[in-house]
Amino acid sequence: MMPARQISGISATITKSFFGIETQITKEEVPRGRTLHARGLYILCDGMGGHASGEVASALAVKTLQEYFKTHWQEDLPNEATIREGVLIANQAIYEVNQQESSSGSGRMGTTLVLVLLQDTDVAVAHVGDSRLYRVSRKRGLEQVTVDHEVGQREILRGVDPAIAYARPDAYQLIQALGPRDNQSVNPDIQFLSLREDTLLVLCSDGLTDNDLLETYWQSHLDPLLSSQSQLDRGTSQLIDLANQYNGHDNITAIVVRIKVRPNLAMLPR
Repeated sequence: MMPARQISGISATITKSFFGIETQITKEEVPRGRTLHARGLYILCDGMGGHASGEVASALAVKTLQEYFKTHWQEDLPNEATIREGVLIANQAIYEVNQQESSSGSGRMGTTLVLVLLQDTDVAVAHVGDSRLYRVSRKRGLEQVTVDHEVGQREILRGVDPAIAYARPDAYQLIQALGPRDNQSVNPDIQFLSLREDTLLVLCSDGLTDNDLLETYWQSHLDPLLSSQSQLDRGTSQLIDLANQYNGHDNITAIVVRIKVRPNLAMLPR
């Protein structure tokens, strides 16, 4: 089972976020027909520490990770240790800028990160902070893949009732981000997925997910995008417009990747 295509729709509002997309599709002629191989690197970072600083941090993280995987992603998906090393190198790059500028407190720039590496139907995911990855399929519906690195979620993992955890005034405060602190304080979550049916992967900043927006509107705004007949860029723009109506107070950035697991190869040009 190989993806027929990966088409990414991207839209953003405030430029403190930065994203990177690299997709490669290759066709292999075999005795019984053609096989498609897909490979993609998708990175979304939502900067913090003031508009200018946030933009610098998010852009630096994306650039550092793109350069890293050019030399650390060969035939197969990188393993957990390799991905973790790349994230820590990105953290160190931003941290060193903070140190050079003698930034302190809220003046230290930083960024969240959600990173997807896709090879055929295998996916590796890494994230730091509260930018998220969702996946959507017809059998499984909408699923949140990542768990936010914030105080409320930390308390829930400790056994605190969710209502009590999110009654705290600091419930939405990040407990991890790239850049403000050294590598001893950064522990990215890394996981691996295997796709068994046509799937959307949605990387997004918290401006798209506040107020349970995706959970409320995924059937009207994401489910139709599973069809190859739908226009992914247009659908992503409509999703951003919807988020601006409800969550326009925050930066909104999204990458939507459509993976067709069982393509009709006869319909593809030779």
